[in-house]
Amino acid sequence: MGKLYVVATPIGNLSDITFRAIETLKSVDLIICEDTRVTKILLDHYEIHKPFFVINAKNETKKIPEIINKIEQGLNCALVSDAGTPCISDPGVRLVNSAIANAIEVVGIPGANAAVMALSIAGLPTDSIVFEGFLPQKKGRQKKLQELSNEERTIVLYESTYRIKKLLEEINQYMPFRHIVVARELTKKFEETWRGTASEMLSGIEKRTIKGEFVVIIAAKDFKCRDAIHGDSTE
Repeated sequence: MGKLYVVATPIGNLSDITFRAIETLKSVDLIICEDTRVTKILLDHYEIHKPFFVINAKNETKKIPEIINKIEQGLNCALVSDAGTPCISDPGVRLVNSAIANAIEVVGIPGANAAVMALSIAGLPTDSIVFEGFLPQKKGRQKKLQELSNEERTIVLYESTYRIKKLLEEINQYMPFRHIVVARELTKKFEETWRGTASEMLSGIEKRTIKGEFVVIIAAKDFKCRDAIHGDSTE
């Protein structure tokens, strides 16, 4: 029987990949990915040539049994996402669960993760955090924000280009005095970090570049921003 390797890939900068991840991708028989076009950029950069198997939210119910069958026949497979660590706000959880249910060994190959990187440069307490990923787009969104307004831990969210302004407006409504850190395009050419309250960020939103992927970190309810500097900071 083969193994399933869960391999973290870069979140932007192609150099942010471990030696072990490269060795694993070179050694497996099959690479399971979300989008071949995205994964191919990474593999071409490191001269890795392996067959692909595409799995996503639309086809995973049908495709997972095929992958499990291949592994049971002796193929070693690597699961990657478009960026970062698979199964963390990315596809893959059902495949991993199915592998475990079929007594297949699942091996994690650690690496880049946007939430962890953002936390490392936020300057906020990290001894106790709550990771919410992407908030519900419609149903349950306001209820979740109300719950988070009473959260005593540091909150970590993901948000897209299309909803970052809306999220800042909602934070300003539910948590107007909280210190927040917004990290945009981490490890990429135009990476930057904003710090302050939601209202401070919104006051100059027209002048900001709001393209890319965002990590939003909200300070705990009782956090006192004694040492944090309000306003913009570009990393």
